[in-house]
Amino acid sequence: MRAWKLEIPPGADIRQPHAKPGGDEVSLVELNALGVLYQYFAPSDYDKSGTETHARWLQFRSDHGFKYADVLEVSPEQLPDFESKLQMFFEEHIHADPEVRYVTAGSGYFDVRDESDSWIRIAVEPGDMLVLPAGIYHRFTVDSSNYIRAVRLFADEPQWVPINRTSAERHPARLAYEQLYPERSFSTEPEQQALRV
Repeated sequence: MRAWKLEIPPGADIRQPHAKPGGDEVSLVELNALGVLYQYFAPSDYDKSGTETHARWLQFRSDHGFKYADVLEVSPEQLPDFESKLQMFFEEHIHADPEVRYVTAGSGYFDVRDESDSWIRIAVEPGDMLVLPAGIYHRFTVDSSNYIRAVRLFADEPQWVPINRTSAERHPARLAYEQLYPERSFSTEPEQQALRV
């Protein structure tokens, strides 16, 4: 996992890295301050057939109450109407629940808004697991490989309901996010780096 400040020129391909000129890498501590959490599990911990085999992975699911999982493949071959779906995923939105994605193959980008409402791009590859908190503004795209396979975790029945920014300002999940991260200060204390849900 790597993260950096993002700047996409008008009309540019969203699947390219688009690091902001002169922009620095963004640290895990900075992402934690926004509520974004990260953990690495070796890709073999979750094989292509959907069989969960690794004790640490199963313990993580149990500890955080993720009862449901499914596997999503995003590619022109696996996703009907690929280009339209990609545009839908790239619309800025929030969710009422945390978004948990564990990448088992391929690669892509999650973009999140920082404390100044600028974009941070997070590149994910096999083994990377991101937890985006409920209420954070974000979006997703594959990179130029046009392929990613990820496990999605849910506490309750699986659902993926995006709430676009135009409707999200007064949404309870957004208001709760703003209460949890009012200053979004970038602490370097070790506990800030621990995975919490």
